[in-house]
Order: sequence, then structure tokens, then C-alpha cells
Amino acid sequence: MKQLLLVVTLSAFAVLTGAAVWKEGVVGIFSSITNSYGSMQIFADLAIALVLVMVWMWHDAKNIGRNVWPWIALTLVAGSFGPLLYLLTRKNAN
Repeated sequence: MKQLLLVVTLSAFAVLTGAAVWKEGVVGIFSSITNSYGSMQIFADLAIALVLVMVWMWHDAKNIGRNVWPWIALTLVAGSFGPLLYLLTRKNAN
């Protein structure tokens, strides 16, 4: 069930991201960050949340013996795709 939820979330996010890139372009997505204080607040909130998630991934990967660097790099380049794919490919720690 968790895997299905992750796949659905990742798929929906990929469609949304694809539509945004198609409609606005990569530069357009980032330029809208500075359109208003509200946009800047949302971006700052996302950045803080992703840093917290990367810290969690770091500790989790260390505990289960997994290389975290590909997931950190993907998170820095593509945002939430990194943590979503990390969780999707994570084996349960026993």
C-alpha cells in the first residue's frame, strides 16, 4: 500500500512538473519565485523542508548501509523527486 501511494504521488508530481516546465519553461518556474513575498515564503518553506528531509535521508541511509549521495544530489537538482524516489527504492530495515 505504501509503495502504491508513493508511485501515485510521484506520478502526479511528475505530471505537474512536466506541465509546469512545458508551460513556463525551467527559467519561468524559477523566475516566479520572486514575483511576491508569498512566493518567496513558499520557496523558503520548501527549501527548509527539503533540508530537513535530506538530514533524515542521511541518517536513515547510514543506519541501513545505503549510499545517500545520489539521493542528496537528486534532491538538490530536482527537489521532491529525490526523497520520493529514495522512499520508493528503500528496503525495510530489520
